[in-house]
Amino acid sequence: MTTIDTLAPPPAQAAPRRAARVNPAKDFLELSRRVKASGLMQRRRGWYALRATVLAAAFAGAVALLLTLGQSPWQLAVAGLFGVLLTQAAFFGHDAAHQQVFSSSSRNEWLSRVIANLVVGLSHGWWARKHGKHHDRPNTIGKDGDIATGALVFNPEDVHERTGMIGWITRRQGWLFFPMLTLEGLNLHVSAVRTLVEERELSYRRIEALFLAIRLLGFPALVIVTLGPWWALAFLAVQLMVFGVYMGASFAPNHKGMPLLAERDTIDFLRRQVLTSRNVRGGRPIFWAMGGLNHQIEHHLFPRMPSVNLPLVRPMVREYCAEKNIPYTEAGLFESYGIVIRYLNRVGLGEADPFECPLTSRYRPF
Repeated sequence: MTTIDTLAPPPAQAAPRRAARVNPAKDFLELSRRVKASGLMQRRRGWYALRATVLAAAFAGAVALLLTLGQSPWQLAVAGLFGVLLTQAAFFGHDAAHQQVFSSSSRNEWLSRVIANLVVGLSHGWWARKHGKHHDRPNTIGKDGDIATGALVFNPEDVHERTGMIGWITRRQGWLFFPMLTLEGLNLHVSAVRTLVEERELSYRRIEALFLAIRLLGFPALVIVTLGPWWALAFLAVQLMVFGVYMGASFAPNHKGMPLLAERDTIDFLRRQVLTSRNVRGGRPIFWAMGGLNHQIEHHLFPRMPSVNLPLVRPMVREYCAEKNIPYTEAGLFESYGIVIRYLNRVGLGEADPFECPLTSRYRPF
C-alpha cells in the first residue's frame, strides 16, 4: 500500500546558480566611469595658456639669439635649442589634435593645423590620419602605420625580404636606431611635402601647402640671410638632427618592443591599449621632456584627457589593471631604450615573434 508521502512530489530543489558571465568588453566602461567621476577629463585651459606663453617666449628668445650672435659657434647651440622647441611645439599640437585644449573641435583642429604646418613643418592632415589609425589599432600588423616596414623592420615576417646593404642595416638596426633618427626630421618634412603634392583630396590642402611653404622656405631663408650659406648649412643640419632624435626618442619607448597583434585579433579595447603600451618612469623631468607622452597607457585609454592630468590618473589605472589581472608595463627611460634596441636587433636577425606576450595570445582567434 502506497502512502500519501510516497505519492507526493519530491521537494523542489533550488536551481544551480550560474556563474557571472565574464565580459571583458565592459571592463573599460567601469574604468571610464571611475575616471569621469574623478573630474580628470575636465579641460585645463590655464595650463595650456601657460604652456603656450612659455613656448612662445622661448621661441622669441631663440630667434633673438639667432639674430644677434652672428657667425659664432654658439649658433650651433641655438640650432639645438630650435630642435628642442620644435619638438615641444609638436607635443602641444599633438594635444590639440586630441581635442585636449579647447571645448570646440574645430578650434582644436585649427590650432593643431597651424602648429603642425606653420611652426613644426609637418602636414597636419597626414599626421592626424596616421595617428588616428595608430590609436585605433596600436601595434597591429597591417593597421598601425607606426610599425609598417620602412627604414626599420618591426615585424619579423618582413625580414627575409631585406637583402644586400638594406639587409646588412636591418640585421644591425637596433644599434643603428639612434644614428638613423638624425635623418628623421628631414624625413618628416619630405613626407609632408609629398603628401600635399600627391593627395589632392586632402582637407584644407591649399592652406596646409601655404603654411608649409612659409615654414620650410621662410625659416631656412632667415637663417641663410643672417648667417651666410655655410654657417646656415651647419645650423640647419644641427637643428634637423636634434629635432629628429628628440622626436624619435620621445615616441619610440611608448610601443616599440611591446607585443605585436595580428590584424584579426579580437582583444577588447582596454587590453588592446594596455598590452601594447609602455609607460616611462622618471617623474616631472621625464614628463616635461616627453610632453606627457611618458604616460602612454593612460593617454591611449583617455586620449582626450589633458596631458597634465595623466600622472594623476595613473594610480587609478594601475589599480584597476591589477584588479583585472592585466599586465601594466613601466620602465625607466634608458631601460626602455635598451628594450627597444634589443627588440630591433632580434627582429633584424630574424627571430620569430620576439618578446611575445602570453596574455595576448589568449585572446587571439584560432
